[in-house]
Amino acid sequence: MEFELREYFRAAFEDKLLVRMPDREDDFLTPATRLLEKKREMTEVEQALNTQKEEFQMKTESLQQRCAELEHKEEKLKDSLFKFDKFLKENDSKRKRALRKAAEERQLAAQKEREAIRLQAENKQLQAFKERLVRRQEKSSIYQNYLQRVLERTEEFQEVQEMIDRFNTLMATQDKLLKRELEHQEKAEKEKARLLHYQEEARSQILELNNQMADLQDEFERARAVVLEWESRWAQIQNTAAENTLRLGRIRMATLNLFQTITKQMHIKSDISIEDTESQLEKVRLHLTHCLVCLQIHHITGTT
Repeated sequence: MEFELREYFRAAFEDKLLVRMPDREDDFLTPATRLLEKKREMTEVEQALNTQKEEFQMKTESLQQRCAELEHKEEKLKDSLFKFDKFLKENDSKRKRALRKAAEERQLAAQKEREAIRLQAENKQLQAFKERLVRRQEKSSIYQNYLQRVLERTEEFQEVQEMIDRFNTLMATQDKLLKRELEHQEKAEKEKARLLHYQEEARSQILELNNQMADLQDEFERARAVVLEWESRWAQIQNTAAENTLRLGRIRMATLNLFQTITKQMHIKSDISIEDTESQLEKVRLHLTHCLVCLQIHHITGTT
């Protein structure tokens, strides 16, 4: 709404304050007359704007009132829709519960029917299994009679079950002994394989160590030759360093003598240290350069 108001005033100003080219008759008006004319036009524009602003304000209030009424009606409509939607949801929930209950009852009835069919099939299987057991018992009766006759001939056992338990115990003990023997045999084979592997590794390590020892002996001989060579070079370097040191001392003494001779000849006092050979050489170089320049100047002057 603020944007619409701003656009409305902008359009009004553009209509009222458009710059027009003056006619030829206005060229003879004085500046004061033109100023009064402009003020009059500005007053008319302000009055027109105020009138339009009041009209726009009235329209705005009317629109706001209509918006409020529409919002109130919309709230009532939303409330009605909410209540109707709630009513529909409650009815739908009741219908779904009824359908779910009926489906559960049908599912339960079907499940019971399937359970009855399963039990009937299981009963048939049990009957067949019972018949197989009876037939097996009839076939095993000869073993029972045989065990009974054995029990009558021995005095160690009192019942057939004792003989069977003793037999099972002996068989279990035999199985344990066989398993233990197999385990011992496997352990012996593993230890034998480990011993052979260790012997093979030991022979390989000994051969490798012998090769390394030979290589290290060769490296030692080469290193010893290099040490002798470097010792010879070091002695040579020391001799060369001694000669260079002696030569440097002579150069420094000669430089100091030149520097002292120059200072005495020039009757100047220098603060250069006796150990600062480079500064002394620089002073000597400057003095010789100065003398050379003077000789050239003198030679040029004499020839002229």
